[in-house]
Amino acid sequence: MKAIVITEAGGPEVLQLQEVEKPLPNAQEVLIKVEAAGVNRSDILTREQPDAYGSNTPITKIPGLEVAGTIVDLGKNVNQFSLQDKVCALVAGNAYAEYICVDQRLCLPIPENLNFEEAACLPEAIFTIWFNLFQQAQLKSGENLLVHGGTSGVGVMGLQIAQALGITTYATAGSEKKIAFLKEIGVTKAINYKKEDFEIALKEVPLDVILDMVGGDYTDKNLELLQLKGRLVNINAMKSAQVSINLWKVISKNLTITGSLLKPQPIKVKSEIGKAIKENIWPLLTSKKVKPYIYKIFPLNEASKAHQLMESSDHIGKIILKP
Repeated sequence: MKAIVITEAGGPEVLQLQEVEKPLPNAQEVLIKVEAAGVNRSDILTREQPDAYGSNTPITKIPGLEVAGTIVDLGKNVNQFSLQDKVCALVAGNAYAEYICVDQRLCLPIPENLNFEEAACLPEAIFTIWFNLFQQAQLKSGENLLVHGGTSGVGVMGLQIAQALGITTYATAGSEKKIAFLKEIGVTKAINYKKEDFEIALKEVPLDVILDMVGGDYTDKNLELLQLKGRLVNINAMKSAQVSINLWKVISKNLTITGSLLKPQPIKVKSEIGKAIKENIWPLLTSKKVKPYIYKIFPLNEASKAHQLMESSDHIGKIILKP
């Protein structure tokens, strides 16, 4: 089969289309014929540093964390799916390929109103949102949420889910086009961080939870904005992982600072997240209260161009690869 291989650590040019061995499913796995794969910022980290996620995660040769496709083979113990079922799946690599083996516990049926490309937008973003905002930060109806990077794949999905569940949303983004989009999807207030200091713009808003993928000097500003018992959730540190904070803000307001990486989580943890997503989020997709937004679809052999677009941060929503 054909797959995109990380030939060495480096820039987008190290992503090369190669012929590799087609995998065979083990007892708990299904073999999926990949119809679409999502591109995520984590894939860039993997490309630049294939061992980035530590010794508990295998060194990645084929990137990609989410797929959608058709089941074409079953392991002997698979009992949740059948041949020809259309599924999307969260994976820990190997998605940029024509076929992939996935543990059945990490697969979800594709909602009937979505195509493969739309379904490939779902797993990484929704698993990340549910794990971080609803399990870790215990975000609930009636609260106020700020999402930095509001037009990222995670941001767009997280804002929609929050709104559908009765949460008031705020967001930052870096262009007027992105601000207009955020307003269109129902964000209460969107701030162009290149023109306005979000700390000043939101100082009167009692924020309960902030989802941050920026880090750096955003961190102390986030702590300033959170109200009593607020929760700051960090899922990346694109600006800087080295931060300086006023610890008294945490102590005096009883704040919680947390964060996570989804990729290294055990299958059991991801499986439990998947069950909660199917129960709580899948109905929002079928009712169209939440929907995926695709910015651009690239053929698999143009994975390097997809990564260049991701690195530019010009996109709104998801970038998809199609084998």
